[in-house]
Amino acid sequence: MKSKLEQLREMTLVVADTGDIEAMKRFRPQDATTNPSLLLKAVNLEGYDRKLELAREWAAKLGGSDAEQLANACDRFAVSVGRDIVSLIPGRISTEVDARLSFDTTASIERARKLIGLYEEAGVPRDRILIKLASTWEGIRAAEQLEREQINCNLTLLFGFSQAAACADAGVYLISPFVGRIRDWYLANTDLEIKRPEDDPGVQSVQRIYAYYKQHGYQTVVMGASFRNTGEIEALAGCDRLTISPDLMEELDHDMGELPRQLSPGNVRSDDPKVAPSEAVFRYDLNDDAMAIEKLAEGIRNFVKDQVKLENLIRQG
Repeated sequence: MKSKLEQLREMTLVVADTGDIEAMKRFRPQDATTNPSLLLKAVNLEGYDRKLELAREWAAKLGGSDAEQLANACDRFAVSVGRDIVSLIPGRISTEVDARLSFDTTASIERARKLIGLYEEAGVPRDRILIKLASTWEGIRAAEQLEREQINCNLTLLFGFSQAAACADAGVYLISPFVGRIRDWYLANTDLEIKRPEDDPGVQSVQRIYAYYKQHGYQTVVMGASFRNTGEIEALAGCDRLTISPDLMEELDHDMGELPRQLSPGNVRSDDPKVAPSEAVFRYDLNDDAMAIEKLAEGIRNFVKDQVKLENLIRQG
């Protein structure tokens, strides 16, 4: 009898939502992802403090202002962790652009090119990398340009349908709708009771996006993210990809029950017409969705906080 994790792998690409090398070795995910929060956790793993020290030394040799050296050290550390992870997985590693650049298209493009360059210098080709950008209007425009340069992107902090529609129209390689954070908002701000995974607004959001993409022939990959429980994951079995924490992967690995497929390209229907949103329409629709605009802003703030913590560790060295 196969575990639910094994069954899930037969219909969905499983991505590890962690920077923990040991977890990669154990669960053998197809892809992996990192962000400032996960990089902070990685610093506490054996051997990673040395990687941080080497990144600091490398940045000092490059020179530049204190701010430039900090940025260089952080990027070098992220690439160092990413390179280790790539050696353990058959697929791609997602590496995040500094969230403080979320509203600066030009700066986001420049930082993405820099990260790709660092990976290529480390022997990792660009087809093994996804550049993570926040799903702001500026982030989506940056991704549109980067995709033309064969730099594939993962648009993160995606909570609203307007963001998903704009990403597809821009030809983005992959999106990461945040299932659990959508759930969190509704539980905190409404009287909604979630008795079944099918009632979960985060699950419903991914189902709607998946149906829209498949019906209108978009190639953008849908990767559900930020899960709070295995029920949410099971309700999205069959989604293109799902990025899952080691704790939830372990839970699925120990569950020998049947896992029926819930999503498949030929069995979905969307009531949403195909759209190519203008900047004005995008900004209005996003602003009109209280959950999406609040969670996007909160997500950017939290990523920045962890980025600053990482920089403070470098300064302390």
